[in-house]
Amino acid sequence: MAKYILKRVLRAFVTLFIILSILFSLLRLMPIEGYFENFEKVSEVEIQVKLQSLGLTDPLPQQLSHFYGQLLHGDLGTSSKFRQGVSINTILAEKMPVSLRLGLMSFCISLTAGLFLGILMARSTRTRFKIGDKLGTVFIVVIQAVPAAVYHIVLQFVGSQGVIRIGGWALQLPMLFKAENPLSYILPVLSLSIGSTAYYAMWLRRYMVDEANKDYVKLARAKGVPGGQISRRHVFRNAMIPLVQYIPGSILSTLMGSLYVESLYSVPGMGGLLVNAIQIHDNTLVQALVVIYAVLSIAGLLLGDLLMALVDPRISLTGKEDAR
Repeated sequence: MAKYILKRVLRAFVTLFIILSILFSLLRLMPIEGYFENFEKVSEVEIQVKLQSLGLTDPLPQQLSHFYGQLLHGDLGTSSKFRQGVSINTILAEKMPVSLRLGLMSFCISLTAGLFLGILMARSTRTRFKIGDKLGTVFIVVIQAVPAAVYHIVLQFVGSQGVIRIGGWALQLPMLFKAENPLSYILPVLSLSIGSTAYYAMWLRRYMVDEANKDYVKLARAKGVPGGQISRRHVFRNAMIPLVQYIPGSILSTLMGSLYVESLYSVPGMGGLLVNAIQIHDNTLVQALVVIYAVLSIAGLLLGDLLMALVDPRISLTGKEDAR
């Protein structure tokens, strides 16, 4: 196990180093206007002095070395336009809790609803009319086929304009997010969770159906083992093993917020921050946020590999089967 973990961690660090180096080099091609508050009013001499103070006139390998040195000390630089002169660490400390709060709620909802729907669909395949499976399939196909921006806007409109009426009461939730209003959390959380719900349901249903058709399940049924016990102890447990590989990455990406959803609901979180930084050409802030998302993506893949190895004793941690 230790050898397997070490190999995966080293591979993740190498991958992360390559990705960050490429990203850093590409971001250096961005216009230098992003490092100045009022670029059109700055003289050529002042531009060169500022660029030199930032180390942007140094050779690229030297800049890259300085960049990694800052990362190791936890320094992501200072904002040049979003909040001029303010440490990016300070900005993230204000923005990140909002995304974490929304992300945690949406992850809990999507995982619970997705697993419930997946189990319902899998069990419905063994019934005569397969109503649950057909309805679940329609939901998944719609979510997978329709662009996310479309159903996010539809959900926002339906939830905020009082389209749905129950008796004399109309469902009319706040259209924009406000931290002090608990009701304003509902639509952003649902928007963040709906895609992941369909994803979990689709794959759990597939894995459970595959497991239910295997010989050991047929043998258990022939021996008279109750169907509920087979589904709970064998089919569901084994179907979850390949699914857990994707859960850590889903958790991390959901916790950090969605670019589009946070912008749609004016959520002052990480997703909207990246969009804003790109729009105002705050190069340093864009670089810091891209680095964070790259690190989270690699961490999600690494944790998925490790979690899958921990929950599945059938995976060989050494030898030829390690290379999967």
